[in-house]
Amino acid sequence: MAGGRRAAGLALGWGCCLLLCCAAASRMEVSMPAVVEVEIGDTARIECNFYIPENDSYTYINWFYIDGNNQVRLCHIVGSKVVEDNTDYKGRLSVGEDKALSISKVTVQDARTFVCQVEAGSHGAGENRSELRVYKVPETPEIVANSGGISVHSTDIPQIAQCVSRNSFPFSNITWYKNGKQLQQQEKMVKTMDTLTRESSGLYTVSSTLFARVTREDRNSHYHCTVHYWLRGQRRTMESRPVNVTVFYPAQHVKLQVMPSSMLVKEGDNVKLVCEADGNPAPVFSFYKRDLGDWQDVSSLADANSGVLYLRDVTKNSSGLYRCQTLDLDDMGQLEQDVELVVNYIEEVRVKMEPSSPLKEGDSVRLSCDANSPVALDYQWRDDKGKKVAEGNQLFLSNLTFETSRNFSCKVIAPSVPGLEQSKQVAVAVQGKPRIVAISSPLYVRQDEVVNLTCKAIAFPKPSVHWNVNGTAHEYIENQHIASNLTVRVNHDLLRAGAMCRVSNALGVSEKHIQLLVESIRKDQKTPESKGVIIVAIIVCILVVAVLGSVIYFLHKKGKIPCGRAGKQDITKPEARKDKIVVEVKSDKLSEEAGLLQGANGEKRPAADQSEKYIDLRN
Repeated sequence: MAGGRRAAGLALGWGCCLLLCCAAASRMEVSMPAVVEVEIGDTARIECNFYIPENDSYTYINWFYIDGNNQVRLCHIVGSKVVEDNTDYKGRLSVGEDKALSISKVTVQDARTFVCQVEAGSHGAGENRSELRVYKVPETPEIVANSGGISVHSTDIPQIAQCVSRNSFPFSNITWYKNGKQLQQQEKMVKTMDTLTRESSGLYTVSSTLFARVTREDRNSHYHCTVHYWLRGQRRTMESRPVNVTVFYPAQHVKLQVMPSSMLVKEGDNVKLVCEADGNPAPVFSFYKRDLGDWQDVSSLADANSGVLYLRDVTKNSSGLYRCQTLDLDDMGQLEQDVELVVNYIEEVRVKMEPSSPLKEGDSVRLSCDANSPVALDYQWRDDKGKKVAEGNQLFLSNLTFETSRNFSCKVIAPSVPGLEQSKQVAVAVQGKPRIVAISSPLYVRQDEVVNLTCKAIAFPKPSVHWNVNGTAHEYIENQHIASNLTVRVNHDLLRAGAMCRVSNALGVSEKHIQLLVESIRKDQKTPESKGVIIVAIIVCILVVAVLGSVIYFLHKKGKIPCGRAGKQDITKPEARKDKIVVEVKSDKLSEEAGLLQGANGEKRPAADQSEKYIDLRN
C-alpha cells in the first residue's frame, strides 16, 4: 500500500510539472533591459524583445512612459504602421524594424520608466519596462584658495579654499585632499560646508568649502578637491589643480651675516649686513653696533623691511660687533643675533732712504719700505713707468747717474685680501753740476742763413741754458734732459767766433763751443752715390769707344774704308801720347776728409790718400 501511494505521488508531481511547462511554453513573453543609460543630448535606444507561442504574429504594440501613477502612451504600432500620440516627445521618437524605441536629444526630464506592451490575439498580451537613466559628466572642478593668508594663531577655524563643480547630472560629490591624503571631518580641526544648486537647465552645481587649522609646516602644503560621479554603473573621479595658501607664523630663528664674507672685507668696500628670520611675514628689523660697551642704534642705515644694513666705503673704524634684533607684530616676540665685522686695511706706508743726504753721480742708495696691517703683507718696487723692478721690502741702487734719477714706488699688497694694496712714492734724485750730452757742432751754414743751434744737457737741480749770442731760444724737456734750440742768422762774427752753450745750476756750470763752417767748403764734395754714377758713365764711354774702334777696324779690313799709308800710320803708329788712353779719376774725398780730420783746435790732419788714381784701359 505504501509503495502504491509513493508511486501515485510521483506520478502526480511529474504531471504538475509537465502542466506548468506546457502553460509557460504557450504564454506570451516580453523582455527588456532593466536600465538604459544615455548622456544628455545623445539618442537613447530602448529595446523590446518578445516571444509569441507557435510563432504567431502580434496584433499591435504600444509604448508608454510612467508619469506618477499613470501610463502615458507614446505611440501605437500596427503591422508596419507607427502612430505617434500627441505628447511632449512628439518629433523626437522613432521605432526601428526590431520595434526598439529611440528618443533623440535626451534631456534631464527624460529620466523615467518606459513600458513596451505587446498584444498577440488568442495568446493574450504581455509587457515589460526599462528605466532610462540620463547623465551629464561634470566640468573640471574649479578651486580658489584663501588669498588673505592664514595665521597659525587664528582663534576660529580658518577657510582654506572653495571648490565648485558645475553642470552635472545627477549631482556629484566633492572630497578634499592635503598633500595627496584625503581629509576627514574632525571637530575643531577640519570641516567642510557643501551646497547643492539645481540650475534652470536641470543640471546641478555642487560647491564645497574647506575649513582647517594650519601650522607653520603647512606653508608648503598643497590642497586639491576631487569630484565623484557615477557613469554606466561605475564610480568616476575628476581632480582640480593643487593650490597653496599663505600661512602666517612667528620666527623661530634669526641669522645675521656679512656680505661679502668678513674675511674679505677691506677699506673702501661697500658692505651689507643681511639679517634673515624664518617667520612669515618678515618681522621688523633693528640694527645696533657695540661701541665702548654700549649698543648704538644704526638702524637709520638699514632697510627695515628687507633686513639689510648698508655700510658704504668702510674704514677700519667700521670694524666691531653688530646686532640684528627682530620684532614679530603678531605675538610681539623678539629674537636677536650678533656678528663680528673685520675691516682689513693697510696704513702708514713708510719709505726710508739710506743715506738720506743728497746723492751724487756714482753713489749708492738703499730704500726700505714698511707698513701697518692686521694681515701679512708683500712688497714690490716699481719705477715711474709702473714696471716692477724688485720684490721685498728693500731696494738697493748703485752707481747712480742723472739718467737713473727717477721716482720709485713701494707697492704694499695683502695677498689674503684681494684688491687690498697701498703705494708710497719716493724720489731718488742725483744732484750735481750740469753735463752737456749733445750739441750741433760742427754746423755747416751759408752766409745770412737762419739756422738752429741745439744744446742738450742733464742735471739736478734743474739747470738753465744760456747762449753767448743773440737769437730766439726755445727750451723743452725730453727724457730727463733739458734741451735748448737757438734760432740765429749767420753773420761774419758768428762764423768767426762760433757760439757758446752755457748750462748752469746751483752746483756748477758746464760750457761747450759750437763751430760753424761755411757751406762753400763742401761744394766739391760728392756723395758716394755721385762718385758711383761718374765711374759707371766713364766705363760706358770706354765701351762705346772700344766698340766704335772695332767697327772701324773691321771695315778697313774689308776695304770698305780706303786710306793711305800715312793715314794708317796716323792711326796705328805708336806715339808717346797716342798709344795710351788714360782716364784720370781724382779722389773727391779730399776736402771732406780734410774737414772731418780737423781737431778740436781747428788744425788739419794730413791725408795719406790724397793722390791721383789711374785706370789703364789698354789691357
